[in-house]
Amino acid sequence: MRKKIADQMAAASRNDSAPIFGVRPKRIPLEGIDLVADHAGNLHTGNMPFAGHQHFVYHQSVNVECHSDLAVSRIAAAIGEPARARMLYCLMDGRARTSTELAMVADVSPSTASVHLNRLKTDHLVKLLVQGKHRYYSLDGPNVAVVLEGLNVLAGGSSDHFVPTSPNQLRSARTCYDHMAGTVGVALHDRFRALGWFSASSNRAGSKLDSDAYDLSAAGTKAFEALGIDVAAIRTLRRRFACACLDWSERRPHLGGALGAAVLQVALNKKWVQHELDSRALGITKFGRRDMLARFGLEV
Repeated sequence: MRKKIADQMAAASRNDSAPIFGVRPKRIPLEGIDLVADHAGNLHTGNMPFAGHQHFVYHQSVNVECHSDLAVSRIAAAIGEPARARMLYCLMDGRARTSTELAMVADVSPSTASVHLNRLKTDHLVKLLVQGKHRYYSLDGPNVAVVLEGLNVLAGGSSDHFVPTSPNQLRSARTCYDHMAGTVGVALHDRFRALGWFSASSNRAGSKLDSDAYDLSAAGTKAFEALGIDVAAIRTLRRRFACACLDWSERRPHLGGALGAAVLQVALNKKWVQHELDSRALGITKFGRRDMLARFGLEV
């Protein structure tokens, strides 16, 4: 019995897992001892029980990793590096930026910036948007912005706003392939969303939900048809029906896809905008400003 207890205690001591709140008293009952003798003087095993002795053993059920604590610690470390913090707060305005731009913001080399961005992407703090040959980074959702804003309040700091460097003529309104881009294109996209005309798309790209794609709500279908758009017909086209297309000057999305192209045609047909000579720029007409204000409550 002494050997049995010793083996248990030795096994416990070899358990090198962190015994956080893992030590508890355990009662080991001892069997009877040979104390009873018969008339011939021979000893026999008696039935005299001994009170159980208490000793400490490791409670294995609590030897588990605190995954949530480790995840919080990792994210805090990712945000806490000064260069990465500057990148994240630069993206707080909701606009996407290239790794070259973020390298300049963080005052690091492009190669170092790539390492930092890979860490932030791994920890789901930023996401990568690939559009043609361009690669942009933005915050990975509003939850990240909420956390950064809270830290900024605690630190008593403020963030700088994005200042576009594109020519004013192109920045205001222009074509992006066959749909409208620029300040007006982004404003229309935001207004359509605010009016509840978009809904999440059920289309799937592979096994992942196409998060940039839109479908139309019942109100949206009615509204776009009222503009003269044949929604049923453009759904049959062999292209994306509607999607968020990142605007290179505003670094926020405008409306792309077949629906975006149809909206541009409406804007041209109704004389909201006009093509500038030998340019992708679109001029906004006075009538266009009045009509968009009346139809959408949008001032441009």
